[in-house]
Amino acid sequence: MTLMRNIILHDPTLRDGNHAVKQHISLNQINSYTSLMDTVGLDVIEVGHGLGLGASSLQLGMTECTDREMLQCARKNLKRTKLGIHITPGYGREKDLEIAIEEGVDVIRVAAHCTEADITESLIKGSIKHNKEVYGCLTMSHMADEHILLEQTKKIESYGAQGVVLMDSAGSYTMEDVKRKITLLAKNLSIKIGFHAHNNMGMAVANSLIALEHGASIIDATVKGFGAGAGNTPLELLVAVLTKMNYSISVDLNQLFDAVDKTSHFMDISNSTITTNNIVSGLYGVFGGFNSHVVRLANQLGIDSKLIYKELGRRQVIAGQEDLIIETAYKIKHSLIKEKI
Repeated sequence: MTLMRNIILHDPTLRDGNHAVKQHISLNQINSYTSLMDTVGLDVIEVGHGLGLGASSLQLGMTECTDREMLQCARKNLKRTKLGIHITPGYGREKDLEIAIEEGVDVIRVAAHCTEADITESLIKGSIKHNKEVYGCLTMSHMADEHILLEQTKKIESYGAQGVVLMDSAGSYTMEDVKRKITLLAKNLSIKIGFHAHNNMGMAVANSLIALEHGASIIDATVKGFGAGAGNTPLELLVAVLTKMNYSISVDLNQLFDAVDKTSHFMDISNSTITTNNIVSGLYGVFGGFNSHVVRLANQLGIDSKLIYKELGRRQVIAGQEDLIIETAYKIKHSLIKEKI
């Protein structure tokens, strides 16, 4: 039996994947990827800095090219697939959104921390005025229970967004978490629901399937799981399972396999190993994109990286607070020195 519900496959390989290479995806790689992947039947391909439009900076990482250059490069190649962007108020501003609109973006996602949906209102309403497909995203959504998430997604719905995406930014969700949260949203919202998984505890494909079973219709996935931390839901694995389960999807599995194999010619986009740091990040609910900072400081100070992750989780540090990683590491080092005295 074919499961006919329309599933939107959203590919943020060229955005979330930027986290994995310290924001160094090049224009040549964007050109090659979008040319290749436009043929396989994906609904949306997203480009940009890992934290979205306007986020390129010394603190958050400098991209190889400007937002406008990335959008122009992708736009000229995407004929069948929609061009998407991610923007977080504070990192990205109205002027950054204007650039995306000028360059012909199709899908705009406005993101906020899971308890701060209010800050998305202006950019969501501004995007709607330009007749764009607009979604709200709630990041680090493991930090809020289902009732808070419903309250926040109701706000996004009231702003006129066509859907809302729960982002498991730390790869911390269990299948029960997904079931409970997606089910409540599906029962109470009239807009589309999406799920963006990370694979820190090896649950990304399973959690994506649970999301679909309980009311989601948008699933994010990247080639070979290329993304922050242990990576995202691997696109080729997800499509293979959906095909096996007879879901009706627009992606041709054999074409996708061929395209994925060809990506190795121009990009190293493998996140095939889940490290112990990735697992600890998921256990403590810490943003996977912090890994390079944590490892560097742990090596520099001669302390266990897992102690840093544990304290970051206790303090509920989120993306954009990278300075607190340094503070936390030095406090741990100081505490260990005091214990030895």
